[in-house]
Amino acid sequence: MSGAASMRKPKNVRARQLRSNVEAIAAAHELAALLADGAIARDRDQLVPKAEMEALSRSGLLAITVPASHGGADVSFATVAEVFRILSAADPAIGQIPQNHFVCVNVLREAGTPEQQAFFFAEVLRGARFGNAQAERGTASTMHIATALRQAGDGYRLNGTKYYCTGALTANWIPVAALDPEDRSVFVYVPRDAEGVEVLTDWDPIGQRVTFSGTVHLRDVAVTPDLVVEQWRSLSKPGLNHAFLTLMHAAIDVGIARDAFGDLVRELRGRTRPRHGAAVTNGTEDPYVLADVGRFAARLAALEAGLSAAADKLDVAVQAGLDARNTGEALVAASGIKGLAEEISIAISSELFALLGASSTERGRALDRHWRNARTHTVHDANHWRFRIVANWRVNGALPLPLGRRRAGG
Repeated sequence: MSGAASMRKPKNVRARQLRSNVEAIAAAHELAALLADGAIARDRDQLVPKAEMEALSRSGLLAITVPASHGGADVSFATVAEVFRILSAADPAIGQIPQNHFVCVNVLREAGTPEQQAFFFAEVLRGARFGNAQAERGTASTMHIATALRQAGDGYRLNGTKYYCTGALTANWIPVAALDPEDRSVFVYVPRDAEGVEVLTDWDPIGQRVTFSGTVHLRDVAVTPDLVVEQWRSLSKPGLNHAFLTLMHAAIDVGIARDAFGDLVRELRGRTRPRHGAAVTNGTEDPYVLADVGRFAARLAALEAGLSAAADKLDVAVQAGLDARNTGEALVAASGIKGLAEEISIAISSELFALLGASSTERGRALDRHWRNARTHTVHDANHWRFRIVANWRVNGALPLPLGRRRAGG
């Protein structure tokens, strides 16, 4: 890795070394307790989560999918989904930030050369954070991109503008989705502080405000060949990247639903006055409120079980040996639970106001953050298409088609 070694390495914290699924879950609970305390203030003031991301690095959680052969815990997909659910129940913005970190670790697993894997997995084990610069605005579809590498001597120059760059602001490396000079899909792992990289704080949504998923400009960034991961080589083979990405999205929504439900129950327990018309003396005895809370509790329990079952599909695919059928079935399972998670997270975070009454809308209670976060996070793509994937498999036996990047306008 002479080219990468010649670059100034990012400054990384010293990360804990987690060795098992059990240790990963315990570390997630420990970090979640830290994140929950400041979640409301971070959302309200849109604070850059520098300390929180350093804590995430120190926790060792960023390295739990590094292969055991490279010193990582190599945990199950079920464990990763549970980690995301736990963190997102504490603060879904912080829960979302490392999502693409895990995608980019998986890209290295599926498409990296042995030298690239050795170098970058070591970085991750030290606590390095991968950001994200994949999506673009103004192209024909989400899979069309204009960002491209052009030959420059023995290396390349990278130019383009990206948006929805979750994690880039606080990253050590920013993997960039681009096309190489032959129009093939690649990921370029660019140091966050490389010359020509500009990360803006122009993210201004109603929810998930602390993800800072804004703009990254790449202006004539010098790139050595060893930082270019030829993802196109893996696109012709069955893989789990799409299913994994969908599963993590689902886990974030499940975490939001769990946090909203927890606040609903906590607020109800603190109220004594019943709603107008209820023939009871205490608000906690209102039969209609209890029925709705019971319905949400049952749906949430089913949702969390479904998340675990969908994650198991990915683990089964790995154990059986990746082929078109089992990776396709994994994506079907992940798509179904993501669709359900969207519906339930929005329902609980919206209906809690009707169950709690007018005082629940007071700004100081910050209960609106649950709906704002759920609504913002669930608009990545239309939910109908997730359910169509499920139905097309169940009815027609049709597996989902693999994704691939194409040149903008092509």
